Amino acid sequence: MFPLNLFAGSSPGEEEETKPDSPLSLSLCKIETLSESHFFFFLFNPQSVVRNSRKMVVSPKIAPSMLSSDFANLAAEAKRMVDLGADWLHMDIMDGHFVPNLTIGAPVIESLRKHTSAYLDCHLMVTNPMDYVEQMGKAGASGFTFHVEVAKENWQELVSKIKSAGMRPGVALKPGTPVEEVYPLVEGETPVEMVLVMTVEPGFGGQKFMPSMMDKVRALRQKYPTLDIEVDGGLGPSTIEAAAEAGANCIVAGSSVFGAPEPGKVISLLRTSVEKAQPTT
Repeated sequence: MFPLNLFAGSSPGEEEETKPDSPLSLSLCKIETLSESHFFFFLFNPQSVVRNSRKMVVSPKIAPSMLSSDFANLAAEAKRMVDLGADWLHMDIMDGHFVPNLTIGAPVIESLRKHTSAYLDCHLMVTNPMDYVEQMGKAGASGFTFHVEVAKENWQELVSKIKSAGMRPGVALKPGTPVEEVYPLVEGETPVEMVLVMTVEPGFGGQKFMPSMMDKVRALRQKYPTLDIEVDGGLGPSTIEAAAEAGANCIVAGSSVFGAPEPGKVISLLRTSVEKAQPTT
């Protein structure tokens, strides 16, 4: 290792204090474990250390909505999305009661789990989410997001059961539900770990993005800087900037990904938009 004059450029006898968080002190911390070949790069480019050491407060998670996939080839579609860079696979469970549509349930999750180790981000649009916890946990669901509209009286018990079943709890709210209704669930003794802001009416894919919902995202991000905030509905290249700038970091996209000639480019664009918008530490 070459000798280093920490105070090069200062007058003889003057040893300027190096602040713990200064670029120089950060570069020195990194230099300790570097070979001589990297020594002068960091010595004369300390700003690179600062830039590379910064981390996003919350990481982007891009979750293609499997509701828009080819259900006859669900395992292959899941693999394709993961190979193209998806972080999560978003699974819509609808009971035909809370929403008019009827989609998949635990048997499909169980079957898909045999073919993928991906994070299965399950959004339960159901009237009685408590009835689904045990079966979804056994099926291999990774995340269990229920709707606040149907869990105002028993959400604490519900969150506890979700965690006990080995899943990550989240709460969703419909466009007409005030964002304040989820605050107690984020701040509770056993809190949810994600809030899903619906940017369309739940129940069907292919709807138009509702930009007015970004006020909810902004309120959540301002109040909870490290919270995972998911948006679902009408997300794609033309709407991602609004969502990312508002503070969303978990992006559900269905038709804009599966309907694209090159889905991988769409996934990359969504991720880049979130990365650019997220603050760093």
